[in-house]
Amino acid sequence: MSNPSHGSKVREARLLAARADALRNEGSYNQAETLFRQAIALAEEVFGPNHLEVAVILNNLAVLFKYTGRFDEAESLYGRALTITQDSLGANHPDVAAIYHNMGGLEHARGRYAAGEPFARRAVEIREKALGPDHPDVAADIAALAPILDGQRKYDESEPLYHRALAIFEKAYGPEHYEIAINLNNLAALKHAKGAFTEAQSLYRRALAIKEKLLGSEHPDVATTLNNLAVLLTAMGQREEAALLYGRALSIYEKIFEPTHPKVVGCRKNLDRAHH
Repeated sequence: MSNPSHGSKVREARLLAARADALRNEGSYNQAETLFRQAIALAEEVFGPNHLEVAVILNNLAVLFKYTGRFDEAESLYGRALTITQDSLGANHPDVAAIYHNMGGLEHARGRYAAGEPFARRAVEIREKALGPDHPDVAADIAALAPILDGQRKYDESEPLYHRALAIFEKAYGPEHYEIAINLNNLAALKHAKGAFTEAQSLYRRALAIKEKLLGSEHPDVATTLNNLAVLLTAMGQREEAALLYGRALSIYEKIFEPTHPKVVGCRKNLDRAHH
């Protein structure tokens, strides 16, 4: 006979994890962390510490830690999630690829691009073989590999990857999807690096419009594109608009992150430079 109390705890753990994930996507990081930790504790109690449902929550909390600059904590959680998932599903399962994707993203956030490249390539390899070359999850992996290559100035390899990913996303989701906005932002950064300022500006503005429509004007992802566009406008000599955009981005970051967070510090420095 099933235990009603066990079933209730299972439902509670899943509800906590889902709510935490929603809060993370909204940019409510402190609230999300609290619920993620509660969900992990409960999931470990009802499923055991090496269950796939525990691995999923660990992975999602690690994503949050990457966003908030707590890179070592994120790395530890990704490592544990990867071990559980590989032991449960095998080394070539798409869920394993999803964690490699995130580990590559973590190294990108750290600025350790060469270290992230093997993780990103492994994600592409696994999911392309399992799902086919035109699957949106494969496009997400390709779009994550491209900025890691950008960080190493491998632009000739990365630019076709952005265009391939965009074509898959637009076919699957239409023109105004979150993945498209991220890809446009990153392609704009590449164009900026190559000196194609006008094209970069157009891509940033399109990415910003999609993000604001989907996420609202106060989301940290919106702030990221505001800051990036402002950096570009500064390089183009349009300092007045750049200062306005830096100010908007900084206001968003300061509501979410500690004053010492790299995004806050970097954006404040950018704003000071734009003023002077």
